[in-house]
Amino acid sequence: MNPPAVQAPVRGREAELERTGALVRGPGGGMVVVCGAGGLGKTTLAAEAAAQARAQGQVVVWVRWRDDPDQLGQDLAQAAHILGLPEARLEEARTGRVSLVDAVWEHLADVTGWLIVVDNVDTPARAGPGSGPPAAYRGWLRPHGGGVLLVTSRDTSPQTWGPDADLLHLQPLADDAGGEVLLDSAPHAGTEAEAEALAVRLGGLPLALNAAGTYLSVPTSRHRTFTAYQHALEVEFADLLGAEHPAAATDPAVARRVVRHTWDLSLDQLHSDGYTLARPVLQLLALLEAAPVPRTLITPELVTDGTGMPATAATVDAALAGLHQYGLLHTPGADAPEPASPAVSQLQLHPLVREVTAHTLARPEPTTAWLAALDEHLAQAVAVVAGLPGRTGWPTARLLAPHLPAHLDRNTPHNFTTARNTLDTLADVLDAAGAASEELLLRRHVLDNESTVLGLDHPDTLSSRNNLASTLNSLGEHQQAADLHQQNLTDRQRILGPDHPHTLTSRNNLASTLNSLGEHQQAADLHQQNLTDIERVLGPDHPDTLSSRNNLASTLNSLGEHQQAADLHQQNLTDRQRILGPDHPDTLTSRNNLATARARLAEAGLRRWWRLRRRR
Repeated sequence: MNPPAVQAPVRGREAELERTGALVRGPGGGMVVVCGAGGLGKTTLAAEAAAQARAQGQVVVWVRWRDDPDQLGQDLAQAAHILGLPEARLEEARTGRVSLVDAVWEHLADVTGWLIVVDNVDTPARAGPGSGPPAAYRGWLRPHGGGVLLVTSRDTSPQTWGPDADLLHLQPLADDAGGEVLLDSAPHAGTEAEAEALAVRLGGLPLALNAAGTYLSVPTSRHRTFTAYQHALEVEFADLLGAEHPAAATDPAVARRVVRHTWDLSLDQLHSDGYTLARPVLQLLALLEAAPVPRTLITPELVTDGTGMPATAATVDAALAGLHQYGLLHTPGADAPEPASPAVSQLQLHPLVREVTAHTLARPEPTTAWLAALDEHLAQAVAVVAGLPGRTGWPTARLLAPHLPAHLDRNTPHNFTTARNTLDTLADVLDAAGAASEELLLRRHVLDNESTVLGLDHPDTLSSRNNLASTLNSLGEHQQAADLHQQNLTDRQRILGPDHPHTLTSRNNLASTLNSLGEHQQAADLHQQNLTDIERVLGPDHPDTLSSRNNLASTLNSLGEHQQAADLHQQNLTDRQRILGPDHPDTLTSRNNLATARARLAEAGLRRWWRLRRRR
């Protein structure tokens, strides 16, 4: 939860930093929203403000918004804990005795001397908890702390953030500040006046300035000076980039100085240097979602199928290296893979690079042909991951997940079943990997699409609802899971009948979820009903019967009926040894469950003995 390091001086944001610093140093708290379009340096400004606050003795906590209100709640609870919120109070919130969001903000209101940054809240309506707007100040983002909450976002509307938020709406850098950014990156590329002239040409956008500076700092670049780079822009200029200039609509000379295609210049340079696939590879990446992409997806076959250009492993490697060299492509986690996790090479475009590329760069083929190639290779990648042994494919599966919902949308309705099966296959891999959040994304999307395309009563829709409920249960969302399982049970009883195997499965899943909710008696009643029906329909020795008896016994154990639980587990162990053998995993599970029930029974007996002894 530490802020990112600021690698270079922050230029041209002195007024914004002073406003933030004054609030941090002042006697009261508040909320600052640093907002503006992508590429304007919101995160950099926040990181510099955090560094200054820490240097002044403030406690600084950095939180990254992941489009997940539950995760945001956990992160802010951890921040409050760092600031002294007692563990006992957190435990009260976890057990539902108090509201977590109120417990966190009651504590933050009483503590001073802190700065909490919540970075990249570009979907503030989802910040939660609940569906209320951020401006209501009843959610996770509030201006009423004893310290300062600093939020960065692309949403610049005062209505979103409310009257008590201090909005810092970033604008492009002034000409002299833009020149300083270029000189910081390429100090030997020319004079201050030449750097300032190029900064004017680049429209004062920090991202464009950094890309140009990176290009100019590379010793092998063809254009090594600010002036040469500016002249090349004049020759290669195709469109405008960045914030609008007020005089651009009426003065062509002013309009030409606001550049939209500084990356196009870099791509032309790469092409001239022999990296002929750099542009098409960037275009292919821009058609994927704004999330990391597994390197294994970008194959020579994909490039050839999508672009029609011949490609080899060596030329694709060279194209990616060139894009990375010019700062157009990032490789998350390349230097610091997660401990005990297989390192999977990732590729990611900056959001602004991706957006501009997807909408403005011309392609030699229609976009639909490129997307068709991407869809074919996404499906192939999922098939490969699903066929890998053990845990080998799990990290890649997690990277593929964000790109699959759009794959289904593009293939609905003409190729719906095949695309749906691709999402289901990857969701099954994610289930095995324990990646419930990524699995949830796919399960929801499949169910939504099946409900529309196939109808609510279609067997596939009912199966997908069951899968979504099971995933929610894995995430601890037991009530949502129980509601879905109840809906599924009702529908399957109506459509398939009470004795259909799928109906029995739904009743079992509902009972198990109710047990997780603490509704042990209701769960036990459902498990008993299910066991009776399964024994009648499938017979006493069917594996599903044995599983149902095991589930009933475990629920009885949760109810405190340890003797009944032990008797059922003993019966199950005997039957499984006879049917499956002594070494079958299910037999071993029964033996373990019997031991647990007997231990609980012994503990209960010991407690009763102590109570009797104390009465004497």
